[in-house]
Amino acid sequence: MVAAMPELVQMQGAFAVEWRREPGLVPYGEAVRAMEARVAAIRDDAAPEFVWLVEHPPLYTAGTSAKADDLLDRNRFPVHQTGRGGQYTYHGPGQRVAYVMLDLQRRARDLRAYVSNLEQWVISTLAHFGVVGERRNGRIGIWVDRGGGREDKIAAVGVRVRHWVTYHGIAINVSPELSHFEGIVPCGIADPNLGVTSFADLGIDATMADVDQALRDSFSEIFI
Repeated sequence: MVAAMPELVQMQGAFAVEWRREPGLVPYGEAVRAMEARVAAIRDDAAPEFVWLVEHPPLYTAGTSAKADDLLDRNRFPVHQTGRGGQYTYHGPGQRVAYVMLDLQRRARDLRAYVSNLEQWVISTLAHFGVVGERRNGRIGIWVDRGGGREDKIAAVGVRVRHWVTYHGIAINVSPELSHFEGIVPCGIADPNLGVTSFADLGIDATMADVDQALRDSFSEIFI
């Protein structure tokens, strides 16, 4: 799948970055295998860096810090163990997943700075739609203040690195079925004042194509 013709190759500073938006729903296992193959190609200088925009069928993923008790409904959707950081999260239609494969050996061997850049990328993308996304100490992802002490998560961040080439990435809730998050404790956070939200839940009529364009525009501001 990743070997298909690129949708766009952009120069980001000194780096050529290939972009592809995958039509349809990509099975999760297939996506992981494709990422691993692309990571190896980037490491061997056989392919440019890559941003892959996908949607998945409904599923849960368990990161390296996932706790068994946080999977509340084991029979609701398939559960995939994954080597990314973090705990349980949901992926499904209406959620834009951006898998980011960059060579930190060439850019900067600083994983903390890379994660911060991913977060800033999401924040800048949300700002295109008038949404104020914020980081929170001790809570991974990007959050929206709903007022009255309530905060909702609108985007997740999960990263894995192999030979200093990154993969996995971010997931932004555009218009997913938010009730599907009820089968897990998202990212291990059970506080009743903390939930999940989306563009649609916030009353923002943004298409996936709108979000993709904002991601592209914001990327060049962050990853140079």
